[in-house]
Amino acid sequence: MHDIWNPWHGCVKKSEGCQNCYMFFLDRQRGSSGDKIFKVKNNFDYPLQKDKTGAYKVKSGEQIRVCMTSDFFLEEADVWRPQAWEIIKNRPDVVFFLLTKRPERVREHLPKDWGEGWENVFFNVTCENQQRADERIPILFELPFKHKGIMVAPFVGPVSIAPYLQKGIIEQVVAGGENYDGSRPLCYEWVKTLFDECVAADVTFCFMETGTYFIKDGKTYHIPDKRRQSEQAYKSGLQYQGKEQNFKLKFPGADDLFGTPVPKFQKFFSKNCANCGSKLICNGCSKCGKCAV
Repeated sequence: MHDIWNPWHGCVKKSEGCQNCYMFFLDRQRGSSGDKIFKVKNNFDYPLQKDKTGAYKVKSGEQIRVCMTSDFFLEEADVWRPQAWEIIKNRPDVVFFLLTKRPERVREHLPKDWGEGWENVFFNVTCENQQRADERIPILFELPFKHKGIMVAPFVGPVSIAPYLQKGIIEQVVAGGENYDGSRPLCYEWVKTLFDECVAADVTFCFMETGTYFIKDGKTYHIPDKRRQSEQAYKSGLQYQGKEQNFKLKFPGADDLFGTPVPKFQKFFSKNCANCGSKLICNGCSKCGKCAV
């Protein structure tokens, strides 16, 4: 499915989680530089693009992750962000997953008609260690978003968020290890602590991947293959479906007073998805059959 929208590419490293950023690594592999920031012109209006039949490529009810090769609130992207907000506003039938390491910049860069927030925006902060969790989560609580979550990835130090979860504001927590050059190890005990805290608070917890190095029972496992990482994360049993999120989505251009509710999105998973660590938070896939070949 269509689950990523990168309206701009490139970033400026911000904190400990950026040290071995996968985007910088992959850009080096392509002979480029991750600190080269530019608008992705052929992809900028992706949520509004249509196929040959005139239907949107991104379907109603899908959740699309935004700026996975940058930061939506990056200062260098201030000139493009108003246009991106307009695109998000024009697809009230799609959930836009925003993730940032810069929550302190957010309030000054919301749309003028934001009010208490838009139903189709799911706002998340990165908390790669305890210091960043304690720094960013209080800011997250103060910002006007209807849906809020936490991403503990890359998971580079122990994190406890039980007091924050007890406030009943956080709807989802996602955790995952680090990959590529210089990957720091992820400890099983760190993940188990977060899992237990989320279960106690009835908050969805997704352990999506182990990272390249994973420590369990005192032994370090080297897992360079990302698919294998995902399978091992799934087999850990550290996945929990908590209270379901309720995004009050509407079809674009609905002319009645309250808009037309969007039916719950029907996900399709192939047999290759059965042991995937990201299954809880994934749109599923298309029925193209390629994975069976």
